[in-house]
Amino acid sequence: VARPGLAVVEGAAADDDTAFAVQELLATRWAIALADRTTHEPGEPGVRLRCFLDLRQHPGHEADERA
Repeated sequence: VARPGLAVVEGAAADDDTAFAVQELLATRWAIALADRTTHEPGEPGVRLRCFLDLRQHPGHEADERA
């Protein structure tokens, strides 16, 4: 990630519902670019979901200009 405060989060979960629940939990704390689908690797259990966070911003607030 190019700048401090930006993060890529990739998680593994047993199913889509769990993966999206974790994403929603992250979205309550930070500004997030939501993923609309999970991926599944053939032969591997569960799913993966990747989303992008901006730790400098909180949902519903202006960006922190100190970056």
